[in-house]
Amino acid sequence: MNNRFIDCLGEMCPIPVIKAEEEFKKLNPGESFVLETDHSCAPLFIKKQLKKYKCKIKIKEVDFGIWQVTVEKC
Repeated sequence: MNNRFIDCLGEMCPIPVIKAEEEFKKLNPGESFVLETDHSCAPLFIKKQLKKYKCKIKIKEVDFGIWQVTVEKC
């Protein structure tokens, strides 16, 4: 499994959503990436945007106001 990390701290929507979809399109099945953001609406918008693809999405608040979104292509 190939894990990639995208740092979106300080970036407002829709930038994290755009970066997530661009990175998702580069993945092969079984590969994943982690996107970290401090913009509270970004995890939900990422999940909504990637809903049209076959993938697994996990959202975790790793610190106060910081979320990690893990996306794995199925």
